[in-house]
Amino acid sequence: MLKTGIYVDAENIRLSGGYGMRYDVLAELGNSGNSVLLRANSYLAEDRTRTKEDDEYRQKLYRYHNIIRQCGFKVIKKFVKHFVDDEGILTTKANADMDLAIDALLQARNLDRIILLTGDGDFIRLVLALQNMGCRVEVIGFNNVSSELREVADNYLSGFLIPGLLPMSSEAAGRKRGIPVNYNPDRGFGFLRYYKLTSSGLRAETVFFHCSKSTVPHDSAFLDATNIFEFSIIQNPENNNRTEAADISLLES
Repeated sequence: MLKTGIYVDAENIRLSGGYGMRYDVLAELGNSGNSVLLRANSYLAEDRTRTKEDDEYRQKLYRYHNIIRQCGFKVIKKFVKHFVDDEGILTTKANADMDLAIDALLQARNLDRIILLTGDGDFIRLVLALQNMGCRVEVIGFNNVSSELREVADNYLSGFLIPGLLPMSSEAAGRKRGIPVNYNPDRGFGFLRYYKLTSSGLRAETVFFHCSKSTVPHDSAFLDATNIFEFSIIQNPENNNRTEAADISLLES
């Protein structure tokens, strides 16, 4: 069994496309396959001045914190600090990077695998230190993820590709999200890789597609393996009921 720890840089995730992320799906990921979720921490900001003065804000924030705790995560709060800079501009700051890094380093002694949710390149040194301690470090991010952070991780996966991790609109319900692989621009076809979350872990699947089934104006978009597409899977009666992707659209970031 791989003893797994999950560390969520919640403010970075919230501001980078991960708003509304479901912690229960994240916990399921940590407990899937041959892993057992041993540590699960989420680092969040709280404006204490506002929680004292704004009842609605306080109730909404604490309700959200309780939901996270019910999913098995420890909530670590970083209180917002207000200060006036040299130009007289009021600035707020609530950076939990140091708290996350210290906790991860101390707790890594009892862990085999760490899942870090962030896109912040400031964590590159942390990833390297954890790897030197013998831990496998996997990074999950959404938008604006540091390219260097992706490279140093043992594995990087876009959170958009993890089924159910983000809420989807009713129009998108039942659709898949994937990235293009083996695209042939001369013939206009390739495959889309998507994932299924099972008790055995994330399982990669591929499905055939043709660019004619896409609403993307330029098929060159399929040459970029970082682009994420939404699509449906159908049985095509015009091609011996072959399984393929249809109604393909580029995911708006």
